[in-house]
This record gives sequence, structure tokens and C-alpha cells, in this order.
Amino acid sequence: MLNILVCIKQVIDPEIPASAFRINVDSKKVEETVGILPVINGFCENAVEAALRIKDVREANVTILSIGNKFVTEVVKKPLSMGADQLILIEGSEFEDLDPIATVYVLKSAIERIGDFDLILCGRQASDWDNALVPLGLSEMLNLPCITIAQKIEVIDQELRVQKTLSNGYEIIESSLPALVTVTNELGDPRYPNLKGIMAASRKIPTIWNAKDLDIDLENLKPKLKLIDLKIPISDKKCEIIKGDDDEDTGRKLAIRLREAKLI
Repeated sequence: MLNILVCIKQVIDPEIPASAFRINVDSKKVEETVGILPVINGFCENAVEAALRIKDVREANVTILSIGNKFVTEVVKKPLSMGADQLILIEGSEFEDLDPIATVYVLKSAIERIGDFDLILCGRQASDWDNALVPLGLSEMLNLPCITIAQKIEVIDQELRVQKTLSNGYEIIESSLPALVTVTNELGDPRYPNLKGIMAASRKIPTIWNAKDLDIDLENLKPKLKLIDLKIPISDKKCEIIKGDDDEDTGRKLAIRLREAKLI
């Protein structure tokens, strides 16, 4: 039996309308938007899919692990409805807005409590902060080999074979287990939960751990990184509509306008 851990993150929906996006200037936090649910980070869903593809071809147990506060049940249960076996949530107000260093510390504590694992999968980065620091820090703290931006993952016997995405193709990297791999969207679209999976997920109760369960030292949760400012970029782009009598006339006028602007 291959034991796979997948670390996921609940994030603000990146498809949220710009008009609904608000930042609290005083707290330097993004305000919750009423009526718009969070989602599982897209790259994390790719990591779940990678784990399930391994499970499709060999005996494997897939455990989902997440840290946060105010989890939305139907959101964090999605990996279960896709086919994962267990869900462990590390939940509490002290886990809200952790910086990457504190996140690594908490994940390491949880994984050490889980104990038995062969492979850890993470999304290549999260869509909220785009730091891409947690997987690398976790591999360092757990003393695991780390392969990044994987587009295909295979486990052959007890060896790991990964296609690592490059700008002009990919390279194949092999590693022993246990190991940690970050997954990119080049892996392909995650599967949609079917009715059977949704019904099975509804019957599964997540395991919930708090700081005491993991013997967390709250001093280690204090941010090591300082957020100086958080604001929405101001866009001063202007759109000019070029009209003509027909397509040819419009194209001619566009070319003249681009030349006037010294763009061609």
C-alpha cells in the first residue's frame, strides 16, 4: 500500500469579480465577500488529481491535509468526492493568515503525527499569495528530496519517476521514496466528482486537529515576514476604438494611429 499525502489550501476564488474584491486598509487583509464561496487552490486540485491517477493504477491511500480557519465543508470535501480517502483539517483561529514559515512548521508537525507516508504532493503555488515557498520549506524540514513543477508522476515499484515541466519541454527525474513533489497545471484538468463520489464524501467525517493536538508552540506561529502594504493596483489604461467604413479602412486607420504613437 502506497500512502500519499496531499497538502491543499482553501483560497479566495480567483474568478471573483473585480467589483467584489475589497481590501481592508487598516488590517491589510482581503475582506470576505458575502455570497461568494472560497475554492480549493487550482494547483492543489492538480496535486489531488496526480495522487488519484497513481491510485488508479496501483493500491494507494490518499490523505488530504489542510491548515486554516473557517473552512467551508463543501469546499474542503471536494478532494474526497474526487476519490481521496481521508481528510485532515488543522483548524483554529491561531492558524489564520500564517506566513509560509509558520505554515511549514504546522504542516511538519501534522505530518510527523501522521507518521506513515511515501509521497507528499503539493500544488506548485497558491493563487492568493503566489509565494511557492511552503513545499520547498517542507521538504527541507522533513529532509526529503523535492521535485518541482511536475506534469506527470509515476511510482514504479518503490521508485518515483517525474516529468518536470520546462519552458521548452520537460525532463525526466527519478527519485527514491519518500519524496515531495509540486504539481503544475500542465498535468491536465482535475477530474469532476461524480454522484457516487459526492455521496461517499458526504458520509466521511474529516479528522480535525487543533494546536494542542499537535503540541504546537504558538510562539512559532508569529510571522517572520512583515507585510508592509496591500493594495489593488491602479490601472490607468485607456481604450481607443478605431472605426472605419469597412475592415480595410479600419485597418489603415489603425496602422496610422499606431505609427503616430510610435508603436510601429
